[in-house]
Amino acid sequence: MNVEPPAGYGSRDQALHGQTLVVLGGSAGIGLATARLARNQGASVVLTGRDPERLRTAAKEADALSTAAFDAHDPVQLERFFQQLPGPVDHVLVTAGGPSYGRLLDMDAEQARRAISDHMVLALEVARHCVGTVRPGGTLLLLGGTGARRIRAALGVAPTVTAAMPAFTASLALELAPVRVNLIAPGFVDTPLSARLLGDTLDARREELRTTLPIGRVVVPEDVAALAVHIMTNSALTGATYDVDGGQQLVG
Repeated sequence: MNVEPPAGYGSRDQALHGQTLVVLGGSAGIGLATARLARNQGASVVLTGRDPERLRTAAKEADALSTAAFDAHDPVQLERFFQQLPGPVDHVLVTAGGPSYGRLLDMDAEQARRAISDHMVLALEVARHCVGTVRPGGTLLLLGGTGARRIRAALGVAPTVTAAMPAFTASLALELAPVRVNLIAPGFVDTPLSARLLGDTLDARREELRTTLPIGRVVVPEDVAALAVHIMTNSALTGATYDVDGGQQLVG
């Protein structure tokens, strides 16, 4: 697919010079795109992911300072990772975890707990570890979504989590201050995760969005990365939710 990255993506204006970014879930997609852009703008980058091989490949692409292969949803491993960081960092981006879909009444208690913990509980655990680890004025940046804002039975618990994340983010922003906490809410983004979720219907979905979105193209990870780096560098931003969906909500 031929898609031009957003204007300014890859420019070397060194806006993050001397800063350190930790990406939880940085081996592909939005996490990797953000790591590459942050590195281009002068940051040192620490990548984490569950798959060691994918992580090694991503580290080369992003010129990462270091990597750590572990499951971020394991609280013991997550705590160990933050304890072993060599020093304070400036920004933490959480992209680990994916959406959980399916009818609510078809989910058992454990499935429901996992569907919620993929986002909110993980974010809370990371926030706790940011205390004393992220420098004042730095950023904890969470990832949500816009696609589940319209209630549909097949989406299950996803609309509940989507609706709760902005308020959750704002509350964390007050408790973590002066560390800043913000939420990025993408719509469909053309990532490996989208490919796994949609399977054989991926190309049809891409074409549908190309013809209906006001921007006339599909949103790509670099679009989200450009927003993420802007939030990191603009020290006036905290407690807010930023949509990046190419106008998807406007056209249903």
